[in-house]
Amino acid sequence: MDLDACASVGGFFALRTTAPDGGGDHRPLALLYSGAYDTPLAARVDRVAARLGAPERRVGASVAHLGLAARLWSTALGPAALYGRFPDLTPGTLHWDGALTSPDDLWWSGTGTRPGTVAELRAAVQEAHLVPLHAAFARDGRISPRLLWGNAGSALAGALRELLRWARAHDRPEAAQRAAALVRGLFDHPDLARTVRGPALRRTSCCLYYRCPSGGLCGDCVFDHPPRTGLDRRPPAP
Repeated sequence: MDLDACASVGGFFALRTTAPDGGGDHRPLALLYSGAYDTPLAARVDRVAARLGAPERRVGASVAHLGLAARLWSTALGPAALYGRFPDLTPGTLHWDGALTSPDDLWWSGTGTRPGTVAELRAAVQEAHLVPLHAAFARDGRISPRLLWGNAGSALAGALRELLRWARAHDRPEAAQRAAALVRGLFDHPDLARTVRGPALRRTSCCLYYRCPSGGLCGDCVFDHPPRTGLDRRPPAP
């Protein structure tokens, strides 16, 4: 399993196995999930909201969550598709610094691997990370479970698109087939099943990015045109 090759798929697929040379305030995600160390998550949401000029904190929270969900799916799905195994990304061995961006935001101190099956990916990412991550975001402020699972589904679909693109460019049809089969299986779960629709895997909820001053529609947005802003013109709560 070559993690450097996985990183060539795209930035979200990069996974360091040592702390970045420039340092950082990385902490095991287990601390965040336990509720013992919520400060980094709150700071990350604040930074994202400020950078976007978000009109509501939950917009920054949604975008911050989407990015981390994409990192979690990608660092597991990439190796599973390319090699049939993936790193055992336990919350205690996956270290995160929300002040940094990929590839420096995460590093993995573990050594073991897991079989690249739907069941193992679901246990390692959805159950071990996304479920407690959603609880952590709920502690940070008002944000709906539907929005969070919509982000998780969008992040998974985005990881698949990147893998299919890479596989075509590198003549790896078996990696594309494996990725597609894994993602189909992962979407066969009540929390993810209705988050996207159609062959294009277009999401069924809104991440709220359009509400930012410089925002627009994401590539898989539920909307065909940007909704008009204003408290009286909001879309149904995601």
